[in-house]
Amino acid sequence: MITPQQLAQVGDAAQQDASVGALRKQFAELHFTECSEDDVSPLYNPALSIEGYDLFLISGSSGHCLALTNSLESATGILVAAKVDDE
Repeated sequence: MITPQQLAQVGDAAQQDASVGALRKQFAELHFTECSEDDVSPLYNPALSIEGYDLFLISGSSGHCLALTNSLESATGILVAAKVDDE
């Protein structure tokens, strides 16, 4: 489970350095992965949008595969999706 406070803290940290390596050091209890926002299904909404990135929730509760979720209660990590310029 990720709390709203944790999500806000991750968002603040990502504003400074959004690399998953830096985030893993600060938030060792969470799983992080990254991609481009255009790789994310429109079925999922960002849990938090910050400058240059959308943060999506990941669930690994099955212990088998990671999956996106819209639920803070089932989230075990965060996908850092770089926003794509439409220019």
